[in-house]
Amino acid sequence: MSISIIDYGMGNLRSVQKGFEKKELEAKIIHTPQEVLDAKALVLPGVGAFKNCLKNLEFFKLIPPLLSSIASGKPFMGICLGLQILFSESEEFGKTPGLDVIKGKVTRFTTEKPDIESENSLTHLKIPHMGWNTIKIRKANPYLQNIQDSSFLYFVHSYYVTPEETDMVTTTTNYGVEFVSSIWKDNIFACQFHPEKSQSVGLQILKNFAEIAK
Repeated sequence: MSISIIDYGMGNLRSVQKGFEKKELEAKIIHTPQEVLDAKALVLPGVGAFKNCLKNLEFFKLIPPLLSSIASGKPFMGICLGLQILFSESEEFGKTPGLDVIKGKVTRFTTEKPDIESENSLTHLKIPHMGWNTIKIRKANPYLQNIQDSSFLYFVHSYYVTPEETDMVTTTTNYGVEFVSSIWKDNIFACQFHPEKSQSVGLQILKNFAEIAK
């Protein structure tokens, strides 16, 4: 079965497509509302600003078919910004409403954290959080099949999600704070890391998604 990657003017579409192809899986890039409705399984990647993402999806009339597809139980994977826009709101550039598929908010990293060597001093974190970091598996699920705890994945982001329902949290990652790095709820799997940039571990996650979507 072909995986459909939604093109809304933001995101590493070709990188995601190539990630599936490296596992000998068919993946196509789609653009129109009807293609979203007709798709059997959807991937929504994204990099950039939360507000711009919503504006682009609205401009291309992709929000209604996207919400309809998710509500229908269609397999859905959100990557990076594709995770964040599922939430109720983001604090980026003031409060911005999201798709409200997942109750919760998107929060910016603070640049300061306690220095473990001195309780009275602070160290400074670089924002965005960019590069390799480990995941802590909090809830076993089929999307993480054959993925080891403490595996390294690749991140590029300045904001992180906080879901109201903690039972959907599948992995967390530490960057000054312990933040949610992936969630799973019903037909939705979404991650803050970039599986398409995460070498063999990330490609295994893409393969798992494709297997589940069959």
